[in-house]
Amino acid sequence: MEQAQNAVEHRPVFMPKVNSDNLVKTDMVRFERHVGFATRQKKKSINDLQQVIRKKYGFKQVLELSSKSGNKLSFPLSPFSLKITDEHDGNQYSVENAFQASMVFEDGGPYLDLLTVPPRQARKDERLTTSGELTGYNYFGMEWGVEPLTVFYDWLYVNALKQNPQLHEEVMQYQAFTDITFNPKKSIHCAAYALALFVALNKRELLDNIEDPIAFYNLCDEFKVSNTEQLLEEGWV
Repeated sequence: MEQAQNAVEHRPVFMPKVNSDNLVKTDMVRFERHVGFATRQKKKSINDLQQVIRKKYGFKQVLELSSKSGNKLSFPLSPFSLKITDEHDGNQYSVENAFQASMVFEDGGPYLDLLTVPPRQARKDERLTTSGELTGYNYFGMEWGVEPLTVFYDWLYVNALKQNPQLHEEVMQYQAFTDITFNPKKSIHCAAYALALFVALNKRELLDNIEDPIAFYNLCDEFKVSNTEQLLEEGWV
């Protein structure tokens, strides 16, 4: 009976690259999703996704970033948990809080009070959907445009992870990253992609100047982009 309820899904896998004109290679993976909200069902789906990736690419180490992964490393790497220390005030904020509190809209923002609320509350704040079009980001006076679409989020995440060296050794063991809760048809920013980007930059020894937004932008601009936006444009998603 349970088998009949299962469905075929597609989710992206993000693979850090060292000898390539991509920093991250993104591909879509077809797997069987076990329908239901129970943790047991979600873990089955994650296992199916990882098995497909291991078989298709020959990887042994694949990290699922969602909270149902069962991997203890997923929690500290979550954007809700991973902290970035701001150089201006010395305080620590989760990547999620820093991102949501930096959004600038036609009719408001940035909403700096979102820096100190629970991360999930920050994400769901109604002002983020009622303040008009997103026009850019302002992170403690550091201004970013909306293009390329994920560059500001990626900068936040990569810098936050760089500031947490206790996580680096374990992270560098993984060959690919996924987040089964990330649906590219509904969202743009993905911590699993940013995590793969960090691994690629670290392996290439390119982390030295990434705190500088211009240096980070120029560095990423040197490589071809392979992400879910590109897959959407090509009709893969």
